[in-house]
Amino acid sequence: MLVTQARTFSDFPLHPMTQSAIAGMGITEPTPIQAQAIPIMLDGRDVIGQARTGSGKTLAFALPIVERCDPKVRGVQAMVLVPTRELAIQVGEVMGVLAASRRLQVTLLYGGRAYGPERAALSRGAQIVVGTPGRTLDHLKQGTLLLGNLRVFILDEGDEMLDKGFAPDVESILAKTPASRQTALFSATVADWVMGMAKRHLRNPQMVRVDNELESPAEIRHVVYNVQADAKLGALCTLLNDRGEGPVLVFGRTKHGVKKLAARLGEMGYPVSALQGNLSQNARERVMADFRSGAAPILVATNVAARGLDVSGIERVINFDLPDTAQLFTHRVGRTGRMGQEGEAITFVTPEESAKWRQIERELGRSLPRKTWPGTLAAAQGAVRTPPTAAREQPRQPQPPQPRGLFARTALRARPGLQRPASRMQGSVSPLVAGRARKDTR
Repeated sequence: MLVTQARTFSDFPLHPMTQSAIAGMGITEPTPIQAQAIPIMLDGRDVIGQARTGSGKTLAFALPIVERCDPKVRGVQAMVLVPTRELAIQVGEVMGVLAASRRLQVTLLYGGRAYGPERAALSRGAQIVVGTPGRTLDHLKQGTLLLGNLRVFILDEGDEMLDKGFAPDVESILAKTPASRQTALFSATVADWVMGMAKRHLRNPQMVRVDNELESPAEIRHVVYNVQADAKLGALCTLLNDRGEGPVLVFGRTKHGVKKLAARLGEMGYPVSALQGNLSQNARERVMADFRSGAAPILVATNVAARGLDVSGIERVINFDLPDTAQLFTHRVGRTGRMGQEGEAITFVTPEESAKWRQIERELGRSLPRKTWPGTLAAAQGAVRTPPTAAREQPRQPQPPQPRGLFARTALRARPGLQRPASRMQGSVSPLVAGRARKDTR
């Protein structure tokens, strides 16, 4: 039976044990993407699902997967392909909670760790695999992963999975799966070219689109500042001095630039850590643990954090460097303002980047509020200007931060603990997350 209007999860035709697992998560009401996509997937049809970050897309495909897998049959019956190892961990935890209720086994395949445990899990007959393209393809080539009995195939963050960086591996993996499989693609952004490529692999897919493709959610307040390149660090310090209790995410463009900026802020006494693709898996997990606990509430990151980073209560995202595309901008700012919470996104635009920013706005289909950082015009005119004091609407000039070294750690840890993330499954938790590492998935 196909449910068309589900107001609660009990309206879905789910196994009693699955219903019990959902109730144990404290979830009762499906989000729009869940209400629309779950019935279609339970009916066995292919789906293209588009919904903004923090809308509960993971649960939208996790529930149908556990319903369609047979716990009595050994071997891989469902696969979720994701762009990064951190997202694999996060999706795996969501899936694991539901799978355990049905006595299904979930295993993760991602780089940065030994092959042995993964091979062992596959040989024991794990029914659900969550993996990154590089490591998944390695197992296929080695013969340790067999997909001949695959029933469900999911592309999470589908726009990136079908982009030129991952597309060859994805194509190779799909070639090893049965033509009879059910296929679904989920993403926060689904451009026309994604639709074209997706239809090559999906059979008469049902489109589920619950919000505007590129707009960021209304819960996010945007401010774009015109700022001279040599004034960006001072502007950033001003914003960090005026931060609240919640974590702050600062995006840079390159690995080297992120490391350099984080080191500079650390020397100035800010409780900061850096996340970028060259870090080992253990180092990434330590960085995220410090960020989530409040030990280092300022995270400077490359686009590796633009996708999949699921930390509750990020109060502000700062685009210190512009992203290359409107899609990346949407994913970056989507780290705040999640699941109905308010957030703020601040973007710096230097004179040299004005053309690039205009292109991003054209792709977004709208213009965002834009101001001149106090002192910018005066500096250009060789004059001295006294900045206003209102930080968020009229930020102060940078002041030296209060000491935040070892003696400040105790105070930081004494803050109320951050709530664990719930947005990707609307009720589940995930202690280890990060984002995107295009070249770091094996």
